[in-house]
Amino acid sequence: MVPLAQLLADPALELVSGSRPPLCSEESLAGLPEAAVEEARWWERHILEVLTGRAPGAAPGSRPRPQFDPSKHSLRQRELAKLTELRAAGHHVSRNALQRRRFAYEQDGLVGVVDGRHNRRRLVFGRVDERVVVAVREAIEGETNLSTGTVQRLQRKVAKALVATYGVDDAPAMPSQPTFYRLVKRLAEGRHTFGSARTRRSLSKQPADQFGFLTVVRPGEMVEIDSTPLDVRVVLDDGLIDRVELTAMVDNATRSIPAAVLRPTTKAVDASLLLARALTPEPMRPGWADALRMSRSVLPHRAMTSVDQRLADAAARPVIAPETIVCDHGKAFLSKTFRHACCSLGINLQPAHPDTPTDKPKVERTLQSVGTLFAQYVAGYVGSSVERRGKNADRGAVWSMVELQALLDEWIVAVWQNRPHDGLRDPVTPGKALTPNEKYAALVEVAGYVPVPLTADDFIELLPAQWRTITKSGIRINNRTYDAKALKPYRRQHSGVDEHGGQWEVRFDPYDVSRVWVRDHHREDGWIAAIWTHLRSSPVPFGDALWRHAHAQAGRSEGRQAQQAEIAAIAEDLLDRAAHGPQGRSQDERRVTGRTKAVAASPTWRQPPDDAGGVPPSPHDKPAAGDDVDDEVAEVIPLPVFDARKEAQSWRL
Repeated sequence: MVPLAQLLADPALELVSGSRPPLCSEESLAGLPEAAVEEARWWERHILEVLTGRAPGAAPGSRPRPQFDPSKHSLRQRELAKLTELRAAGHHVSRNALQRRRFAYEQDGLVGVVDGRHNRRRLVFGRVDERVVVAVREAIEGETNLSTGTVQRLQRKVAKALVATYGVDDAPAMPSQPTFYRLVKRLAEGRHTFGSARTRRSLSKQPADQFGFLTVVRPGEMVEIDSTPLDVRVVLDDGLIDRVELTAMVDNATRSIPAAVLRPTTKAVDASLLLARALTPEPMRPGWADALRMSRSVLPHRAMTSVDQRLADAAARPVIAPETIVCDHGKAFLSKTFRHACCSLGINLQPAHPDTPTDKPKVERTLQSVGTLFAQYVAGYVGSSVERRGKNADRGAVWSMVELQALLDEWIVAVWQNRPHDGLRDPVTPGKALTPNEKYAALVEVAGYVPVPLTADDFIELLPAQWRTITKSGIRINNRTYDAKALKPYRRQHSGVDEHGGQWEVRFDPYDVSRVWVRDHHREDGWIAAIWTHLRSSPVPFGDALWRHAHAQAGRSEGRQAQQAEIAAIAEDLLDRAAHGPQGRSQDERRVTGRTKAVAASPTWRQPPDDAGGVPPSPHDKPAAGDDVDDEVAEVIPLPVFDARKEAQSWRL
């Protein structure tokens, strides 16, 4: 420690300036005339000698010139000496000019001594009144949800808003039209105010604050789900050409697509059964190359197969069990069916903020990538808008929805899972982008793999539920009656669930109305399979949408409540007409039939095995190739004898 008085009295103490001018990069001088830059550097050499006593480029250890020595002369004396030197060299410089240059250099560095005529700092909005700027900003904000207009319409709105706010006498004057156009161009930069309305609305949904990010360290920790129309026209089973919706899940940690399905419209059961696909290994399909097998991929096949034997002959698509699912506020994702499916599988469902797609950006961008990397190469691609649609693009639709689903599954395994993703970069080697399979292989070595096999009961738990009373004739669901011998002890009995008034929980598949499953509340929550009573007369398992359509048609034709046998006959006839082509049928009939038959033929829906609930195979099931088919004649069931007395008792007056 040295006393301050002793330090200041020490003759070896040399006073050094406590401040230095800001550094100036070459980029800050870009665009300036070369002569103005050379003049600024000339001033810099003289100002530095006045401030420090040493000219730039002087040898280290050299002493300053006597008239500029800071230890002997004050700053004022050094400025006067510099003025004398410059005037002797023929430069007419005043003391005020030298001081202004010195002040500017100390504040802004080399840029400060550039001639102001070449480095003039202009106002952002020129000389336009600040009130006009505020009114233009508000008018641009108001254009977000409107149809795209012109600058003239915006100019008229601004003029009226100024008069309404400040009055006719006190309203600021509107700038000239060229000035207004330049002002609007600067304020509307990047907002698409006069461009695409869709892009303008999307940009307005971005949060004003800084984007945050969530760090995930294991597969399935955070999964996003969403659906969007696919820009491809497909041929439905009835010949109707229509667009389908793509519903997909994306894992944030690996950018893998655990499951993706195509449907005419996304419903709650679609989202629920999508979870079953994510938890089930992708089987190898006929015609797929051996290179798509998991055993030949970068995935740790041997280690995972030792834990889960289902992966022995699976394709190279990771099996990911979601822990948290982020979804939007679509009806399919907020339905009781999907919520119950997530609860049954122990999944935390986290809805995003309303109308905020940035809460799930991974799946939003992935669905766009599917359109650019897959959909545009498919026959029947129509583009994302009418402007991008080719001539007669609908005529190129040749793929059915089932075939397109098979192509999508193969593309995910072959292309997406093996394509380097820019968001999958190792912090140690940021120059290399990993593929989803490589990232999954790296994380599963640390986080481990726990299989979540789905049983037949798990499949039933994913179906929508209703609560019904078991009557003498069975259970009624949407005007259909289901019955089974196992329901005999529970007819007109209390289920024991007081919250639902003693009714029984019934699970049903909207795409197969041939059977339902009733929870046995009296025997440790087992399931009882009940068959539709008219299954023999209508063996085709058409869906709930087709049933409702047939019910409405029968009601309109007869003006009375339709009977189940009549409805079943109408639905059967509707499918028969669909097989012969769309001639003479309404558009509603074609859409309903196309959706039902496409879903019934899709290989993605897996019914529970027969031993789960004792459900016999459907009559429409065909034997697999290579199976022995018996040519035995089916058992003939004779019609009952007509009893006139019994028939008369059933008449109602």
